Amino acid sequence: MARYRYQHFGYTPPPEVSGKPAPGRYPVVIVGAGPTGLSMAIDLALRGVASVVLDDNDVVSVGSRAICWAKRTLEIFDRLGVGERMVEKGVTWKIGRLYHGDREVYSFDLLPEDGHKMPAFVNLQQYYVEQYLVERARDFPDLIDLRFKNKVIGVEKIAAGAVARIETPDGTYRLEADYLLACDGAKSLVRSELGLDFAGKLFEERFLIADIELKADFPSERRFWFEPTFHAGQSALLHKQPDDIYRIDLQLGWDADPEAERRPENVIPRIEKVIGRSDFEIDWVSVYTFQCRRLERFVHDRVIFVGDSAHIVSPFGARGGNGGIQDVDNLGWKLAAVLNGQAPEALLASYDDERIHGADENIANSSRATNFMTPKSAMEKMLRDEVLDLAADMVFARKLVNSGRLSVPCSLAGLPLQTPSAEAVLEPGSACLDAPLRHGETDVWLLGQLNGGFTLLSFGDRPRIEVNDIKHVHVSRPGGGELQDVSGHAFRRYGEGFTYLIRPDQHVAAAFRAPDAAAIGAAHRRALGRP
Repeated sequence: MARYRYQHFGYTPPPEVSGKPAPGRYPVVIVGAGPTGLSMAIDLALRGVASVVLDDNDVVSVGSRAICWAKRTLEIFDRLGVGERMVEKGVTWKIGRLYHGDREVYSFDLLPEDGHKMPAFVNLQQYYVEQYLVERARDFPDLIDLRFKNKVIGVEKIAAGAVARIETPDGTYRLEADYLLACDGAKSLVRSELGLDFAGKLFEERFLIADIELKADFPSERRFWFEPTFHAGQSALLHKQPDDIYRIDLQLGWDADPEAERRPENVIPRIEKVIGRSDFEIDWVSVYTFQCRRLERFVHDRVIFVGDSAHIVSPFGARGGNGGIQDVDNLGWKLAAVLNGQAPEALLASYDDERIHGADENIANSSRATNFMTPKSAMEKMLRDEVLDLAADMVFARKLVNSGRLSVPCSLAGLPLQTPSAEAVLEPGSACLDAPLRHGETDVWLLGQLNGGFTLLSFGDRPRIEVNDIKHVHVSRPGGGELQDVSGHAFRRYGEGFTYLIRPDQHVAAAFRAPDAAAIGAAHRRALGRP
């Protein structure tokens, strides 16, 4: 069986300790070279903003860790330049099956319609994602300074900036930055240095998570069991990954000893009961506790928290890694606009508004899943079992079943940067929907036509509008203009005759039935946090 081959990226002495010329201050310092930190650096580089990325290690994360990457996250990764590579390597799936005991209760399809470039979900181990992101970051040698074996040992806020103290094999040094982005995970040193802590709930429940190597033909779908016969009284989850790796999650109960449960002599018999075989190898094992917690605020002057350093949820529902990448998508264009003088610093407050809203949505869904999966009384268990029985035949009951509601893009409707519209087919605040288009003789995708800045996107017979150098993308029916909707998906998803102002993160800022330059300009200023 082919295991992932971990390779060291190596250490290069930074100029601050090697005696080479170094700037006195950097625009952005990013702490952490996981998926969130690396994506953050790439997003900023695509917008012309330089950053230094600091990490205490020089190898990708050990173990699969985050594996389920949702459609919206894949679209963000596609914009960053690694999405197609992830889909090519990963295991694509959209079907989920839910069982009670050995009985299949029902199945669901997460993407029942076609006309999307990215699939509903791709399963791909975190170490591959980090590898692809490191390789992509190296496409920007003048804008991304990757510093491995550079361990941050201290952080402090200063006037209009932040300072990090870093330890290397050649000694310690200081970095001063206009902005410091904490992408250093759930055990964030930056958060600790600033004396900040999470608020929220720690659930009294433990789960075993194991990756095994196994030659098998299990289908590419999510399988979740309530009270399976192979793990009585508990719950279980099975996911397929590339390279003959399978992810298994098993509920253990709060009284389980985490150290004992990690031992092979305890893990192996459990896995044998799940798959009915013994011809497998353990690749990675961990025991985790359900947590649903976050910082009160993510923006602390010039120190900004992104991903797990800002919020943490249980793994069920794939909301952790996906939520972190959606943080990046929200913050990158705003920080670049502030640094490039296109927006006031007050725009960064909207990162708090919008991503705390997203984190709270994830926490609510994760908490509900935990409560449904781990009933705390006989009455709660009776209610859950009745819901599962009803769900086999009654569609309405399936909405009450919660084995981890899977990650979907967060709507920003009603928050300050959006201009409301009562009649728009796609409501302001929504993430844009992809659709296949024809450009001349070439098949293209709608999201690929958005240029990473603000874009006007119109459908049908509308004149081209020029506003503040905002790019205008016009989609016509077949036989019409430069971009044609040959499948009809784009017009169904956006509505004929509408014009949308799209934010750089591909969320709708405003929608117009009869746009004019003044209205579009006002919506553009609002989306930039300008009065």
